Amino acid sequence: MKKIDIKWKAELMTSQTGKTAIVTGSNTGIGYHMALALADKGAQVVLACRNLDKAEKAKAKMIAASPDAMIQIEELDLANLASVEAFATRMAANHDSVDILINNAGVMIPPKSTTTDGFELQIGTNHFGHFALTSHLMPLLSAAKHPRVVTLSSIAHWAGRIDLADINGEKKKYDKWGMYSQSKLANLLFALELDRRLKAAGSHIESFGSHPGYSNTDLQRYSLAWRCLNPLFGMSPVKGAAPTLYAATHPNATHHRYWGPIGLLEARGWTGKAKITPHAADEEMARQLWAHTEELTGIKFQL
Repeated sequence: MKKIDIKWKAELMTSQTGKTAIVTGSNTGIGYHMALALADKGAQVVLACRNLDKAEKAKAKMIAASPDAMIQIEELDLANLASVEAFATRMAANHDSVDILINNAGVMIPPKSTTTDGFELQIGTNHFGHFALTSHLMPLLSAAKHPRVVTLSSIAHWAGRIDLADINGEKKKYDKWGMYSQSKLANLLFALELDRRLKAAGSHIESFGSHPGYSNTDLQRYSLAWRCLNPLFGMSPVKGAAPTLYAATHPNATHHRYWGPIGLLEARGWTGKAKITPHAADEEMARQLWAHTEELTGIKFQL
């Protein structure tokens, strides 16, 4: 397979009619465009969002753009493990299966804060929250015919290091960039370890990682410098959504497990095989992180 499979974009996506897709953080940015693209191709899409007012506005925009779109809103606060479990319970009550789970929502370099459960906000939301969500949704994913889980990482994971002894950053001066990079490395370690464990268990569920390159979204709202640079250098959210949609839907995505833009430094460009760094490929660290996550969250992942 060539480095670039095709010059792929969401308009080339095949029909998703009959599928149910969950996209976390889908009221804005690349998550919004992932959800819209899937709905436009016939999927029933669940907007899993913390802010219901923003989700309602996003849904209205989607319906205006794609009048036949089937869109459901469900409250989900990934910084609250009870909210994650409640979301999964509602999904099980209203759906027989889930075909696509896109773990997209995240926070980036916010002021120092903690989740409801006392975890540092970035690792707690970006990694622990999505780990818990995926675990709770495994029965619904297992019930689908060709289910896929796509967990978003970032080129920031290149600088990430997992500190299991201080994963919440409590023993040293708080470094918001370091904590963000750690959380994005954790996302990719999780995506790849989930894939290995699913295969070992003989499951038909597939797990992928993806990243949006440098996309112009409000994820960087806490940084004035990034807000100024975004319009000049960032890809559009539509283009930033493409690697994840490719991983979630394209038959050829199974040839690799991590997708992103493949231009200079993977910051922009057409979708292709993204670089998996040695730290992300560290299977022993992935196993340790998995066990540590189960211990801290109290969630035993059942495959």
